[in-house]
Amino acid sequence: MALNLKLETFEGPLDLLFHLIEKAKVDIYDIPIFNITQQYIEYIDQMKKFDLEITSEFLVMASTLMEIKSKMLLPNKKETQLELDLEEDPRQELILKLVEYKKFKEAALSLKDRQNLYKKIFYKEQEQIDEYIIKDVYDPLDLELCILKEAFQNILKRKKKEESINIDIQILKREEITIEDKLKYIRGKLQSRAQIEFEELFSDFYTKTELVVTFLAILELIKLKVIRVKQDKAFEKIHLRKVSKEV
Repeated sequence: MALNLKLETFEGPLDLLFHLIEKAKVDIYDIPIFNITQQYIEYIDQMKKFDLEITSEFLVMASTLMEIKSKMLLPNKKETQLELDLEEDPRQELILKLVEYKKFKEAALSLKDRQNLYKKIFYKEQEQIDEYIIKDVYDPLDLELCILKEAFQNILKRKKKEESINIDIQILKREEITIEDKLKYIRGKLQSRAQIEFEELFSDFYTKTELVVTFLAILELIKLKVIRVKQDKAFEKIHLRKVSKEV
């Protein structure tokens, strides 16, 4: 039966063999060496007819196929056939090469498919967005608000027990206390210090109004992200730290 094969260009002899095996739809581990050898030789003959250059690799493979074919053409005797079965299959080395080639070919086709896919995808060029990035992002309240509130309540309770809280406030001149005053007070405390203890800010005040207004000033500075309230470990002292040198 004549071989009806379009003359194609192959990358090498293994590529041609793999094509013939796929075309014949045979198992790569059980190559019909006689048919494949015949088709391979016919392809080379067609290359000669078209005056195409035949590289040495194709000729070496042709001789290899002929050698394998000759080894398998043994007399059909039981003893000889038994010896052939015990010997290594002469096609084994060729099969291993084809299996390895198949892996690389499938990987190359997979990469080619990905390349074709990514050709249809358009990427937006990277932009310089450094100026829009907010640096030093942090939570100014590095503890639960209820903990800060509880610490302030403890200060109020302790102040009530101190003797100084029992002075007759009525004989004192009434002064208007504002949050702005306490903001200046806290800023002044942090002017020359990196941080200050939360309780220390209340040490100079004894009236409930002053204590409450001071606490409100602290909350305002936290909101404005001027200071950062931090407690390193549970039940340890709470510290107020200034965010920058300009407080």
